[in-house]
Amino acid sequence: MPPRKPTGLIVGLCLGAAAVLVLGVVAIVSLNRGSGPSNAGYQAAPPSPTSAYELPPTSGSSTASSTPTSPSDSPSTSASAGPHKVLKLADHPILQDRNAGLQNLACNLPPWTSTQGGAEAFFTAASKCLDAAWGPFLESYNLPFTPPALHFPTGPSFDTECGTIQVGIATAAYYCENNLYVPFKGLQTDQYGNNPGVYLALFAHEYGHHVQEVAGIMDAAWQKIYAAGQNSPEGLDMSRRKELQAQCFSGMFLGAHVDRGGTVTRDMYNKAWNDQETRGDNTSRSHDHGTNAHYAQWWRAGAKDNRIADCNTFAASASDVS
Repeated sequence: MPPRKPTGLIVGLCLGAAAVLVLGVVAIVSLNRGSGPSNAGYQAAPPSPTSAYELPPTSGSSTASSTPTSPSDSPSTSASAGPHKVLKLADHPILQDRNAGLQNLACNLPPWTSTQGGAEAFFTAASKCLDAAWGPFLESYNLPFTPPALHFPTGPSFDTECGTIQVGIATAAYYCENNLYVPFKGLQTDQYGNNPGVYLALFAHEYGHHVQEVAGIMDAAWQKIYAAGQNSPEGLDMSRRKELQAQCFSGMFLGAHVDRGGTVTRDMYNKAWNDQETRGDNTSRSHDHGTNAHYAQWWRAGAKDNRIADCNTFAASASDVS
């Protein structure tokens, strides 16, 4: 682990983002401003999901408010203060309004093709949809939203401010310093095939860590992790809470965009729904992401109702984030 970078208050931010598809190992390592990296990988289960569950045609798509909602009396939304992060967790302003969610929008993505160019086109379009979904929401809370920069490494390794990253079966995506890296060779498309919904959920999970970074949630979480120790019970608990929240944010995005006139179809949504059960600590034999059951539980909580208050993993009981 590289040393943390001082920034006045030494705020360690690190994003560990994992989004494994149906086979193999997908490790997503994330790093936020002023932090050291956290290895956040997990392995996929065997080819068939542990259970096949598909939402009824009338379920799962969200009925979110037409516009994001934020509490007007919150100090963090004061116009005079200007956009700024809010270093809070369970009591963060974005998590307080029971009616707040992403706008229901059409997202138009190119057809998935398992090529370098096809993947670049797909994720570039997906990034624009995610920007359009999360940008206005975060800005309505006076948070300093900026989109992450996208990169598509093609070599056996690539350099980031977090270090040199080797591309392999353990690297499907990497986040560092507001940059999202998606090496095509790490996606293992020869095994995962034509499953754009699964790829989209993976990407939306990674983007969810960027949402946490912009909001200030990641800063607050990593302050506690570093204070407790990354491998301590308290540190691992906090790591699971931030990972499971990114899962919930990913579900929110797909729930807000399925069946809205774009190309996010019910089939894509259902396959992403089913895929969540194949990921988590049961598969990877780690303790920093949450069990496979909780990985599915929190993604589906976001997908079903598209309410950000349902993603408050930091207020959840320990038994719901184990």
